[in-house]
Amino acid sequence: MKTVIAMVQKELIDAMRDKRSVMAGLYYAIGTPLLMCGMFMVLIGQVTSPEDLNIKISNADNAPDLVRYLNNQGITHSDDNDTKDIELIISADYAAQMAAAKPAEVTLIADNSNEKLQKSIRRVEMQLQAYSGEMGSLRLIARGINPAVVQPIKVIVEDRATPDSKGGFILGIAIFTMIYSVFISGMNLAIDTSAGERERNSLALLLSHPISTRQLVLGKIIAVTCFALLGLILILIVSKFAYTFVPWQQLGFSVTISPDFMALMLLIGIPLAIMAATLQLFVSFMAKSFKEAQSYLTMVLFVPLALSMAASYNIAPDVLEWLPVSGQQQALMAFIKGREVPMLQLLVSSAATIVISIALALGLERLLKSEKVVFGL
Repeated sequence: MKTVIAMVQKELIDAMRDKRSVMAGLYYAIGTPLLMCGMFMVLIGQVTSPEDLNIKISNADNAPDLVRYLNNQGITHSDDNDTKDIELIISADYAAQMAAAKPAEVTLIADNSNEKLQKSIRRVEMQLQAYSGEMGSLRLIARGINPAVVQPIKVIVEDRATPDSKGGFILGIAIFTMIYSVFISGMNLAIDTSAGERERNSLALLLSHPISTRQLVLGKIIAVTCFALLGLILILIVSKFAYTFVPWQQLGFSVTISPDFMALMLLIGIPLAIMAATLQLFVSFMAKSFKEAQSYLTMVLFVPLALSMAASYNIAPDVLEWLPVSGQQQALMAFIKGREVPMLQLLVSSAATIVISIALALGLERLLKSEKVVFGL
């Protein structure tokens, strides 16, 4: 055990010498919550206080009430350069049709394939439908008919969701970034302590010392795991403080990183960090150069990324509930939404994570007994 501890110390000291490489892995854990909070603040500002939408309205004099209604909703008529490429054409007989209580035609012309215009188009369509509904109700009232008769079913929705559970979607994205930080934070160290050491010819020298291959493997795994957990701790701390500055109450819910959630995230993160370390070391040793290891890991890390995304957006089939990464993430999402944590699912996915880690560690031990791997032949 003393030899393993000495190996861990050696790996950590070597890692700290290259501070840029270490910080490159930790920048994700520090910067991602800040960037996400900034993005959410901008989006909330746009949703709660939408900017005026300038469009072109042809024959506006034929429908002054409609133009006035749209103007009150922030949709104005303008011929300036900042006018959106959206045109609303009011038919020549609009006033006559409205006076006769007949359908009056308006034509909305826009390019719906333009992603930048789609939100504005939906906004104009919704306001036109709302105005049409108001005019329909007024026509019924003018004829002494209660507008409620055209609504035979009145749907009453009782939302049992709490403000915290409503923020579950946002926290689901946050959990995705937290789990991925486990794989990102220790990646540079994993490459440097495997393919990097081999390129510097220090791996063979290290194996010439009175140390077993298993001790060497354990030392490297523990060192990379420490950095992976450090990234997880950093992103939890930064997220706890950063998310409090976002005005979630304007959307009717709250997002809180509670101490209980942080403790559960760390507990679940330990086996994930071990699996991330063994996976990255195994792939890096399989590569023959530092750059090749970077390329391989970029492709390999797509697997946990895909599993995490599938769990985040609830598009995963039931079998993924029992697999590593996706199983743990769904358990965490159940916790933050106030539901019962599926303990069996969490235990099975965590056990599978540990089994994969052990298999990869044994594979690492076997790899390092090969001269082709040690010398990169």
